Amino acid sequence: ELKRPIPEVPIIFMKPSKAVVGPEDDILLPKVATRVDFEVELTIVMGKGGRNIPRAKAYERIFGYTILNDITARDIQQKDFSLSRPWLRSKGFDSFAPMGPCVVTQDEIENPMNLELALKVNGEERQHSNTKEMIFDIPSIVEYVSAFTTLEPGSVIATGTPEKIGQLHDKDLVEAYVEKIGTLRNRAVQEP
Repeated sequence: ELKRPIPEVPIIFMKPSKAVVGPEDDILLPKVATRVDFEVELTIVMGKGGRNIPRAKAYERIFGYTILNDITARDIQQKDFSLSRPWLRSKGFDSFAPMGPCVVTQDEIENPMNLELALKVNGEERQHSNTKEMIFDIPSIVEYVSAFTTLEPGSVIATGTPEKIGQLHDKDLVEAYVEKIGTLRNRAVQEP
């Protein structure tokens, strides 16, 4: 969708803790950004965690799953692409990681690689796909991330978004849905 080649390995970035907000909390649209986008994502919640977790052991280390709306200041990201630093600033604003509405334990989801996910803005569906369409499966993601950082209990890893990301505007109601988990609702509010 962004006209970039499919990556050979997962693209990794981190969000500051102040980016995390809960269900029904506002997504703050910063004054310095002209385009802020939504991205619904299935999100892994680590249980035992660890370092250098092999693919074959990944599911043993996962506690459960939740939803993350990976909010991105797209205009800032595009500018930062030219500077070879596209992720932290564009994805790290306060409130740019709404999560919830709950954590569903792994034993409650038989196959996390076959879940419907969707996103609506003001009741209109904007994204719809299935986790079976993900570029990298969950064990590959856990193995890759744990190769360079220790995953602590409670660490979360968002797994990527389907096509049709789009812009948020002041007062938009955003509903991010993942089958078997529920719906994460947040409202976009322009920074005063």
